[in-house]
Amino acid sequence: MRLPLAGGTNVLIYPKSNHAAASFTILNFPVDNVEKAIDELTKRGVRFEIYDEPNLKTDKKGIFRGGGPVIAWFKDPAGNILSVLEQK
Repeated sequence: MRLPLAGGTNVLIYPKSNHAAASFTILNFPVDNVEKAIDELTKRGVRFEIYDEPNLKTDKKGIFRGGGPVIAWFKDPAGNILSVLEQK
């Protein structure tokens, strides 16, 4: 199956019978505004991860603003970690 992305790029997606979800971010989606992207994706049913760890704290929407790019993580249906990453 192909997942069409902006700009005409496609990502190939296929099932794997013994899949184990990755414990790290496998795909970042660059966006102009993370908060706006979260609002739109939340309306479509995407649930963002909330972290409250010593070196990783997100706000109530799931946005990390602790240095580096503004980012928010969510999981795909197979449990892999994806993100929206603000790039200005």
